[in-house]
Amino acid sequence: MIEVYNLHKEFDGVPVLKGITTTFEKGKTNMIIGQSGSGKTVFLKCLLGLQVPEKGIISFDGRKHTELDIKSHRQLRQEIGMVFQGGALYDSLTVEENIMFPLQMFTENSKEEMLERVNVVLNRVNLENANKKFPAELSGGMQKRVAIARAIVMNPKYLFCDEPNSGLDPNTAIVIDNLIQEITKEYNIITVINSHDMNSVMEIGEKIIFLKDGVKAWEGTNKEIFETENEAIVKFVYSSNLFKKVRDAYLKKTK
Repeated sequence: MIEVYNLHKEFDGVPVLKGITTTFEKGKTNMIIGQSGSGKTVFLKCLLGLQVPEKGIISFDGRKHTELDIKSHRQLRQEIGMVFQGGALYDSLTVEENIMFPLQMFTENSKEEMLERVNVVLNRVNLENANKKFPAELSGGMQKRVAIARAIVMNPKYLFCDEPNSGLDPNTAIVIDNLIQEITKEYNIITVINSHDMNSVMEIGEKIIFLKDGVKAWEGTNKEIFETENEAIVKFVYSSNLFKKVRDAYLKKTK
């Protein structure tokens, strides 16, 4: 479990995160949502250790970020997989080389052992025989699948995704959503997704943290969104007529 307690972060004296407390559990797709400027990207960076909060505790299965020595930090880093917005693949490396990169950095495995692991994760994301292709030869959806394969190649305990559906068409976005959720269940890992895609939230948001002006304004599941009376989340989620209709139909059905 990832536990966050009373997290504060500011820049040049301006508060960005204002006392966030929450937990993220194993085997669930946990989502962070909010408008631009709500603090969700800073929150994700704090979880990853890329930003240091002024106050608060972040604990990974009992290990507090601020209390870890260099060796323990390195160990934790090896347990984290990251899917970056846009994929962040190395254009000059093949698919195989991109996925192998974390293994070369963090393990002493032989080339044969690393290649075997690369092929396992490529098969898992349905990209068999794509080893020698370069990112420019792949579609956007295929690049995201390579990014997911790279993120899970180290058998992580924690998987972080920053806008994994950015730039994808709706059908491909659904494929990526389903793949992330399936991997979360199969590996029994803690997955945290920073997203603005409300279709993803509704489909795979088993736990949702809604940030507004640096504060946790709402917390719940994608089912509870339909029933909540919280004005902030209702206004954010149902700003489109489509979601209003979906919610009205759901509430009518459950009465």
